[in-house]
Parts: sequence; C-alpha cells; structure tokens
Amino acid sequence: MSARFNLDMSLSREEFFRLLPAAVGAHGLREDGAAWGSDGIRTWTIHLRPLEDRRLGRVVLPRHQVEITLEGYSQEEAKAFLARFHRAFQRGGG
Repeated sequence: MSARFNLDMSLSREEFFRLLPAAVGAHGLREDGAAWGSDGIRTWTIHLRPLEDRRLGRVVLPRHQVEITLEGYSQEEAKAFLARFHRAFQRGGG
C-alpha cells in the first residue's frame, strides 16, 4: 500500500531534522529538504518545503510543508508511523 500525508508544521528546518530521528526510529539518509529510509520491505520518504512565516504580532513562527510518503505499509503500520511522528514533534505547554 502507498500513502501520502501533508502536514503544515511550525518549526525551523534545523529543529525538524534534529527531532526527525525520534520520529522515524532511524536516521535514514538525508539530503537538503528530504529524508528517506527503508527496512528492506517498507520505505518512507519525507520532503520539507518552506512556507511563508506565520506572524502573530511580534512573534514570527517559521513554517514548513511536510510531505510524508509511505510505501509497503499496511493501514495499521501507516497509522503507527504517523502516531510516532506526531509524538516526536509534540511540544509541551504550560
């Protein structure tokens, strides 16, 4: 099964790639704006594209479109991949 997901994320490129290993469970290979990995059966590819910054008064938030493509994942495996991805990028509030 092939699945594609698009996310709008408010974070810098540096922060994204710093947190990515926790999200995908492996470092994978990385190129400017893209990352990919495989376990021999399934593959994932992530493309990062800059979007216009979000401005809230004096606060400026960098934004990126994150496109995740999963190949060879069952629906349950894709759901688990996305859950882990979202958990790795969650921010605590207070």
